Amino acid sequence: MGPERSTPGTPPLAKLVFGVVMAGACALASAQAKVSGGGIYTCEVNGKRFTWDRPIPECSDRPQKVLNPDGSLRMILPPSMTADERAEAEARERAEMAERVAKQDAIRRDRNLMARFPKPEVHDKARKAALDDVDTSIRLSQARVKLLEAERKKLDDEVEFYPGKPLPSKLKSAIDANEAALAAQRNLIQNQEAERVRINANYDAERQHLEQLWSGVPAGSMGAASGPNSAPMQPPSRPPSKPLVASKGPDAAASKPVAR
Repeated sequence: MGPERSTPGTPPLAKLVFGVVMAGACALASAQAKVSGGGIYTCEVNGKRFTWDRPIPECSDRPQKVLNPDGSLRMILPPSMTADERAEAEARERAEMAERVAKQDAIRRDRNLMARFPKPEVHDKARKAALDDVDTSIRLSQARVKLLEAERKKLDDEVEFYPGKPLPSKLKSAIDANEAALAAQRNLIQNQEAERVRINANYDAERQHLEQLWSGVPAGSMGAASGPNSAPMQPPSRPPSKPLVASKGPDAAASKPVAR
């Protein structure tokens, strides 16, 4: 390839000067854009005026004016919150978030209930299935009690052979075991009967909630539903906020605010 030729009428030195001028113009425009984008911050502390290209730490407890490059007012930066104010704002935000989560959870549960029980007959069937399990357990325990009572009658018949005499250890152990088994089964029946009452009460409360949903009441408008098929959802935990740390990039080396 031959040597590069310059454009007729434009000396190489002129090209170089033109490039340097354009580069300087671009740098100046970039700097102006940066100032224009960030604004000029100004405030007064004890009669001294501070000016900087970012929020002024010395004025964090008072409003700061943000000026445009031409000196016109762009906005007023409000004072930074105190530790108590920040804690109060965070607590208020957490409460609002918990309320929103509870509302969304109530809507979700109501929609799930409607999908699972679109009509009363389906809910009645679910109640019957839940009670059938408990009733089966009660019947088994009652049958076990009858067997133990029959066994105890035989043991009592053997006791009659020892009037006024100490019972043999084997017979006494059998009687003690029978009494313990009977007490356990009767206690189990009581618990199962209490469980039956609890299941009916839960299904009754859930039925009242469903009656309103079936009548057209919007999902989530009645608060949390209570019942065997309604499990509340815990709101997500929010990690404590951390203070912002200034970056260590090129901008961090900027000069401090100027006091006048």
